[in-house]
Amino acid sequence: MRVKSVSIRDLSQAQLEQWRDWACQDGQPVSPYLLPDFAIAVANVRSDVQVALISEDDETIGYFAYHAPRRLGIRPVGSPMSDYQGVVTKPGTSFCAGDFLTRIGGGFMAFENWWNGSDCASMDTRERDGSVVVDLSDGPDAYFEGRKAAHKSQFKKIERRRRNAERDFGPLRLQSGDPDGRLLDTLTSWKSEQYDRTGKLDVFNVGWARQLIENLNRLEDPAFRGEVYSLWFGDHLAAVEFGLRASGVYHSWFPAYDERFAKVSPGLLLLHEIFHAAPEFGLSRVDLGKGGAHYKTYYASYEVPLDTGRAIAPSFAALGIRTWDIAETAASILPGKLSELPARARRRWAQISAFEPDMGAALAIFAKALRNPPRAA
Repeated sequence: MRVKSVSIRDLSQAQLEQWRDWACQDGQPVSPYLLPDFAIAVANVRSDVQVALISEDDETIGYFAYHAPRRLGIRPVGSPMSDYQGVVTKPGTSFCAGDFLTRIGGGFMAFENWWNGSDCASMDTRERDGSVVVDLSDGPDAYFEGRKAAHKSQFKKIERRRRNAERDFGPLRLQSGDPDGRLLDTLTSWKSEQYDRTGKLDVFNVGWARQLIENLNRLEDPAFRGEVYSLWFGDHLAAVEFGLRASGVYHSWFPAYDERFAKVSPGLLLLHEIFHAAPEFGLSRVDLGKGGAHYKTYYASYEVPLDTGRAIAPSFAALGIRTWDIAETAASILPGKLSELPARARRRWAQISAFEPDMGAALAIFAKALRNPPRAA
């Protein structure tokens, strides 16, 4: 196996089309995040995006977009914002990211949402969760019929909340699109308030991340673009979400709603409207992402396994990581929340250092985060 690291701008159209083809199953993308289009969008706002061209016997067999090594560590492209990460390979090919880590100058790689398309068992996986997929290929009526049969009370409750919302606030309507960017601005404001309230890192305050989202929102190609959906009660905006669209696949990314309407579950009502309108929008699948909210279990047609963990190559970086592992293990015997401190610090640092390439700025954000730990939403 040979690995060559190149700029994504050096790839030919034929290579990009090959990448797109391999990132599909049954004629549809596995996820918008695994397409070269997402890597290109990230490269437009960050200067450190590289692509590992993996070949065997002079034939390309895989593509992996990543951020160039920094402090011996690499990250999958767009991480930690990318909800799917992984190597896109020629069908039938199997190998691991760890197999070529040192060849692209990395001592270790952290990942949050690793799609194991090449069926690799040697990655150091800390946890596995499922990305919840809503299959609308047979139409929304068939989908809702199946879900209501499995979770009758949940769907009755949502219908009741819809009636109450229209009675109290006005007729419900779904809007697709955001031509002037105002809905995205509102979403940003709502999410920033939520991040501040819960003590979490505000993604929309990270320059490249905010620019990426704005750029994606301006794209118009249905094969790959950002998508804004909004829910209204009469003239009142109740909920907005921004996601990625790739052909017939929509991945819900940033949902938010006006707290004034919380009692009628505007976020769920928005999802219901998107599902109902799927034929109109040409959608056959909606991906709700992994983890977090219990409501997703009511809507899952199936789940795509995604891993959180790391790949480590022999290096000084590996020694430091193993030392921290020992600290986490030792801390586990401490009472109460003290036992969680090293693991919490590791996760927080991993997120902050991925967003902020400058070491000084990252340390400042990290110190602030430790003083203001995340709180319940």
